Amino acid sequence: MSPRRNRISNPDREEPGPSPFGGSLRRTETYRGEEWVVQTVAGTAGRHYRCPGCDQEIPPGVGHVVAWPEFGAGVDDRRHWHRACWGARERRTSNIQRGRGAPRH
Repeated sequence: MSPRRNRISNPDREEPGPSPFGGSLRRTETYRGEEWVVQTVAGTAGRHYRCPGCDQEIPPGVGHVVAWPEFGAGVDDRRHWHRACWGARERRTSNIQRGRGAPRH
């Protein structure tokens, strides 16, 4: 068996920051010409959300992104997105819901 290494603590060494896929990493990003506050969340227990990017449900316990406009925003302005949908928000077309036989204008 190898002997254990004693690690010397260095007060100048910086501690690693929070993980980008867990906890509450908050940042500001641009979306539709506005500044948005974006926060990565690990998921909630017992609450379903609807992603505005793909119009699919985000089930409880699934990590996702919460985004809201930086200025003049309240709790009602928060939107819960899948991480991939938020990343592809500028590449998506408009979310027009239509039936199978409906004409495409």
